[in-house]
Amino acid sequence: MSTDTTKPQGVCPVDHTTREAWIRNAGSNQKPLLEDKLNQQQQVPAPHPVPAGADEAKCPVDHESRAVWLQNGGEGRVNVENCSSDRLGSNFSTPSTAVDSTGHRLSTEREISTIPRASTGDNWVYPSQQQFFTAMQRKNWDPSADDMKTVVPIHNAVNERAWTEILKWEQGEGGESCGGPQLIRFQGDSKKITPKARFNMIFGYQKPFDRHDWLVDRCGTQVEYVLDFYSGKPNPLMPDMPSFYIDVRPKLNSIEGCRMRLFKWFGLK
Repeated sequence: MSTDTTKPQGVCPVDHTTREAWIRNAGSNQKPLLEDKLNQQQQVPAPHPVPAGADEAKCPVDHESRAVWLQNGGEGRVNVENCSSDRLGSNFSTPSTAVDSTGHRLSTEREISTIPRASTGDNWVYPSQQQFFTAMQRKNWDPSADDMKTVVPIHNAVNERAWTEILKWEQGEGGESCGGPQLIRFQGDSKKITPKARFNMIFGYQKPFDRHDWLVDRCGTQVEYVLDFYSGKPNPLMPDMPSFYIDVRPKLNSIEGCRMRLFKWFGLK
C-alpha cells in the first residue's frame, strides 16, 4: 500500500479511553471469556509507516477509550468522554522535536492503516507516540512516555483486527465491485453495553470493557457494525502481553443487518 501522505488523511478509529481499557483489562478478568465461547482467532495485517512531518489531518485523539484500555492493563486511570470520528481535527501539528517533560524522546512516525476512508480515496492514519502524548497533556493528564510505546502498537493492531473481522462479514456481499467496503465514521462509548453483551453476562460471561459502532459504506449501501471488546486468553509464551478479543457483528437496526445475521445463524454465509 502506498505511503503517499500528500493528501489529508484521517486518524484511525480507536480513541484514548479505549486504549487504556485494553491495557488495563489484560489478564485481569477471572470470569469465563467470550473468546472461549465463540472460539475465534483473528489475524492482524501490518499497517504501513508514514514519514514524520508529513502533511496529514491530525486527530486530537479522544481520551476516554485510552483511559479504559490502560486501566485494563493495571494503570488504574479513568476518564469519561465519548469517542467519535466527528471530533477529528486538522490543527494538531507534530513538532520537529518530540520530548516529554522528563527528556524522553517520543517517536513522530505514523502508520497508514489498511482501513479505507470513505469519500476521500485515502486510508485512515494512526497517530504517532508524540501525538498521543500531546493529546493527553492537552486534557490535563500526566502521561508517561513509556506508556506510548505500548499504547500505540496496541491501538494499531486492534484497529486492524477489527477491520479484518468486518471484512469477513462483508465477503461476498458485493462490495468488491466498487473496490471494497470503506469506513465512513466510528463512535465509541464504553458505558453503553450491547444487548448481546448483557445477555452473555446473565450466564456469567465477562462484561466487555469497551463498545464501538462503525459505519461502513458498501458501494453506496451503509451498514452499521457494533464491536464489543473483551480481554482474551493469555498467551502462555508471552504471559505479560495484553490479550484481547473483539466480537464484531452487523447491527440489527436495519433490514440488511438482520439479513446478514440471519444468514450467518443458519449457515448460509
